[in-house]
Formats: sequence, structure tokens, C-alpha cells
Amino acid sequence: MAHLIIDGYNLLGARGQIGRAAGGDAESTRERLLLELAAYRQRKMHPITVVFDGWQEGLGAEHREHRSGIEVVYSRRGERADQVIQRLAAEFGRDCAVVSSDREVADFAKAQGAFVIGAMEFEARLRAAPLAAPRPGLKPADQADPDLPRGPREKKGNPRKLPKALRRRNRRLRGF
Repeated sequence: MAHLIIDGYNLLGARGQIGRAAGGDAESTRERLLLELAAYRQRKMHPITVVFDGWQEGLGAEHREHRSGIEVVYSRRGERADQVIQRLAAEFGRDCAVVSSDREVADFAKAQGAFVIGAMEFEARLRAAPLAAPRPGLKPADQADPDLPRGPREKKGNPRKLPKALRRRNRRLRGF
């Protein structure tokens, strides 16, 4: 079971709940996110760590707390959440998945062997209601599959089969 490391403000930014356009109270927005992540943890049973920036308003030391089974980390003053996430990704290596749309964090996590999920992609999974497992082979006939590769017809092989890298990524993503 992979440990999920989430860039908290990055996920909130992907939702449009933080920043100049969103307005509102940052504390209540963080609390709502933590409640949703606690419900997600109950469904999926992944250990979750959420990292928030404390580099401008934080304490002199890194602050950790547990809420509803989720570890919440506030970076210390002068340290960005990205640095904490990179440190955690190096610590867990292949046993973790990092949720961030920050390219520097994603590249570092991939180099450590971690699985990387974009903030928007994880947001869709977070909001999705738990569904029954789909039955293989059943698909509406009028719905085209947007994930199928499109290209010249001269290629050999099954044209409906995704490239190996995408199949591997989708297999890992199914766990989340």
C-alpha cells in the first residue's frame, strides 16, 4: 500500500480554492480539504501525509500533527513545502505516490522511484464517488474511447491497445 504525499496548497490551487481569485478563509479551506482526504483514506486505506507551506508565517521548526488519521506537516519558516515533499519522496522512494503539479517536485519524485499524480487528476479521483467495479468488456457502443492512440493505419498490432508506458501508468493509478 503506497504512502500518499500531497502538496496541500497545490491541490487547493488546482481546485481554485486558494489564491487571489478564491478569497475566503485559508484555515477553513484547509480543514475542508482534510475532511475530504480523511473520507478518501477511509475508502482507499492509504496512509496520507499532507504538506502545507509555512515558510512565510510558520514556526521556527517543522510542525507535524495528526487529524482524522492524516499526518499534516507545516514546513518551518524559510522552508517551502516542495522541499519537505522532496525529502519525504527520497525517504519513501518507490513506496510512495506524490500528488503535485509542480514540475520540479514531480521530476524529483520520479527520479526517486515514486509514482506522481497531477493535482487535477487526483482532484477528480478525490471527488469521484466509490463505484462498483466495472465489468470488463462492457462499454456503450456510441461512446468512443478517448485514450486510444490515433495514427496511421499501416501500423501492425492491435490498434486499440494503449502504449506500454500508458498501460503501466494506468495499472499503478488504479490503486488510487
